[in-house]
Amino acid sequence: MSLPYDSAERKRVPIYSGVLAYFPDAIAEVARVSYAGNEKHNPGQPLHWAREKSTDHEDCIQRHTIDALQAKHPNDHVEHLANRAWRALAALQLATEARDRADADQVADDVYEASLAITDGPGMFPQTDDEDYSYGCGDSNCIYCDPQGYAKIREGKL
Repeated sequence: MSLPYDSAERKRVPIYSGVLAYFPDAIAEVARVSYAGNEKHNPGQPLHWAREKSTDHEDCIQRHTIDALQAKHPNDHVEHLANRAWRALAALQLATEARDRADADQVADDVYEASLAITDGPGMFPQTDDEDYSYGCGDSNCIYCDPQGYAKIREGKL
């Protein structure tokens, strides 16, 4: 879940005032690492994360921790800390994406299973003849359903 849909919840994710404003110099160092990594792994290409080219984030975090501790010059120390931070952000990004996929799959499975056990009727899950839609929770405010309360399901997945 990149950002909550609810405006009150979004205010509890202060990206600027809770992260960027606290650590502007550190964020700039991590951005330098992103640029240098793109030049190394994707020379001549627009800046992007080539996820498949380096996947050993946890090992690199530990290596950069040791290298930062052993650094003889402040520039080397900062460089290793910035690389460690980039790797930590990469590992966190991948972990949150995996969590969100698992959550979405579970919700889709739950909605699909519920759709097999119910019939259409007052107070029940709505049904549609549109082949792209199946039963939903009936709640027009549900983030997984459309405004009529139908869940978009194909082969049991949202």
